[in-house]
Amino acid sequence: MAWFTDRHFFLLAVLVYGLSTVYSVFLWRKGFRQDDHVNYLLLLAAFVLHSVAMIRRGFSINHCPVNNLFEATAFIAWSAAAAYLVIGLLPKLRFLGAFVSPVLFAIGVFALMPELDPPHGPKPQFTGALTSLHAATILLAYGAFGLGAAAAGMFLTEQHDLKFHKLRAVLSLLPPIQRLEIVTGRLVLAGFILFTIGLEAGRYLPRPTEAGYWSDPKVIWSIFMWVVYLALLASRRLLAQSSRRFAYGIVAAFVFLLLTFWGTNLLSPLHHP
Repeated sequence: MAWFTDRHFFLLAVLVYGLSTVYSVFLWRKGFRQDDHVNYLLLLAAFVLHSVAMIRRGFSINHCPVNNLFEATAFIAWSAAAAYLVIGLLPKLRFLGAFVSPVLFAIGVFALMPELDPPHGPKPQFTGALTSLHAATILLAYGAFGLGAAAAGMFLTEQHDLKFHKLRAVLSLLPPIQRLEIVTGRLVLAGFILFTIGLEAGRYLPRPTEAGYWSDPKVIWSIFMWVVYLALLASRRLLAQSSRRFAYGIVAAFVFLLLTFWGTNLLSPLHHP
């Protein structure tokens, strides 16, 4: 199977993510009135294929596979899938998969764009354990933010159904709305901690000049995102912001992150030399 490359395995993973997304549509239409073991198994199968793709890419370059936009995007999706599979072991939170699978599918389709995965040069673009720590923690943070946004979406959906006295809210197997609120906050907090560690590690990476680092578009964007999530967490804790506004803020922040991540990466001399 030498001809079956890491990209082929990743393509298979994206296709299974797509099947999970289609199945999730039926779960939405049925109002989550049945357990979704099938969806969990689909995401598990996709995760296994995704992991094989990541491992094969890592061995092929002898380095943590986060050297370009394809690899970074694949890592974000992989970390989100891994986190969901752990959380999904709890039956009350398994329905998070119906919200996660469309996100994973969309990210996977985007990652498959050929221009995101140029051929590797004679040397990897990044080296060293500190670089791997920086990249891994940042991308894991994005995964946690994504799951937090999915949980916030579930919270808003259930709150809407309860507000308008829909029968779906009574028959649904979604977890209690209070639990969704707690899960959302904890996922975002975990992502924020990982993001902080990643940013701190990035300060000590080799770079041409100090001025070049602080004026880099990706660094400026990362600091801005850090402030956004800090403000959301602080407003929730200190200003007693309503749960509904907090959930909308988490979803909006992650949508903005997805829409701007690749553009700032392409504009960054440090991350896209």
